[in-house]
Amino acid sequence: MIKVCKFGGTSMSDGTNIRRVADIFTSDPSRRYLVVSAPGKRFGGDAKITDLLYDTHRALEKGAPLTAYLKVKERFFGIVRELGLSFDVGRLLAETEAQIVRERNEAFTASRGEYLAAQVMAEFLEIPFIDAKDVVRFTRDGRLDGAQTFSLMASALRGKRCAVIAGFYGADDTGRVHTFSRGGSDVTGAIVARAVGADLYENWTDVSGFLACDPKIVDAPARITSLSYRELRELSYMGANVLHSESIFPVREANIPILIKNTFRPEDEGTRIMPAAGYIPSARPVTGIAGKKDFAVIFIEKSLMNSEIGFARKILSVFERHALNFEHMPSGIDTISFVIDEGELQEGMLEEIRREICEEVSPDQYKTLTGIALIAVVGHGMSRTVGTAARLFDAIARAGVNVRMIDQGSSELNIIVGVDNENYERTVRAVYDEFFR
Repeated sequence: MIKVCKFGGTSMSDGTNIRRVADIFTSDPSRRYLVVSAPGKRFGGDAKITDLLYDTHRALEKGAPLTAYLKVKERFFGIVRELGLSFDVGRLLAETEAQIVRERNEAFTASRGEYLAAQVMAEFLEIPFIDAKDVVRFTRDGRLDGAQTFSLMASALRGKRCAVIAGFYGADDTGRVHTFSRGGSDVTGAIVARAVGADLYENWTDVSGFLACDPKIVDAPARITSLSYRELRELSYMGANVLHSESIFPVREANIPILIKNTFRPEDEGTRIMPAAGYIPSARPVTGIAGKKDFAVIFIEKSLMNSEIGFARKILSVFERHALNFEHMPSGIDTISFVIDEGELQEGMLEEIRREICEEVSPDQYKTLTGIALIAVVGHGMSRTVGTAARLFDAIARAGVNVRMIDQGSSELNIIVGVDNENYERTVRAVYDEFFR
């Protein structure tokens, strides 16, 4: 059996925790390949190494002293000292600083936390270090080149019984470093698992798996023992941030299960994420609940919209001109709506979009709602359980909340409701109580 392990930033935060990671990794001979994140926070008010590196890049751009990088150096000197290593980390840190100044590339600078952490971990375990820029290939516009990456990774690891791989970054064919979005070491771990044909991808973090909803909203929510790739994708996308939402793609086609484990409670069962072939849904119709605040909804109505060729294309061309993504697109026979993350909207953009859409399609009605929260209720069991939707909306009504938007995917895997931001927490609690209490 081959297991690939990824450890997150909290697990790598200091020498004591890195020893814990090493103990977990070496306790099972089937754990062969280790992917690490940059050191995270050690305590409240502490800084993540990646945040310090972003600060370093900003200071470099302004011509200011690289004060944040001094803190990075202090952290790594402390980690090496705590581990009792004779490793010349000072030389490595000096070389890295010189490269940061020379490259002046934000992605390169941000990636150095994983680069340094992986070097230290490899030195401590006395196993080979693999630099992700040599084995994770991006296109020049920053998209992952999966086929080339799997080939390069498999070739680099062939013949190595164990290795440490730096997470979060890779490079294009010119050698320019690119990164995944934050939390992207999860994706690197999945890439390694796919490349070596792993039997299991273990993702170690600071929680004992997925919870049925946000514990900041509901006290002690139920733990999810297993879920499918598709359920994971829906929950992660809507804010359940235990695992990066893109990390399933490398392993899904290879049917490699993922196990979420807690570095600080390794005895806990965790959550197993399964391919469809091996997944048995729970008895509950709902597997989990997740959501986000601060969306805008553009509502467009026009009679006989369905018979107007190119109607939706004309609207989408407006979004394309503004380089704006939409999250959802609920529609009716004469209506269509677009849900947009307000964080993507620049000042004045909504008014520009309104004017351009009105010019393109001359709607009978155009309306914009802002301050909308989306809540996704996810579960394979919903499609085979009579009355699930009725229970959902009855629970929301009993909580005194007005639903502003409804969207259900064709797979019947999830129902998404939109409510005003101020009703978000109340709605989540009401839905959780209905399906889990």
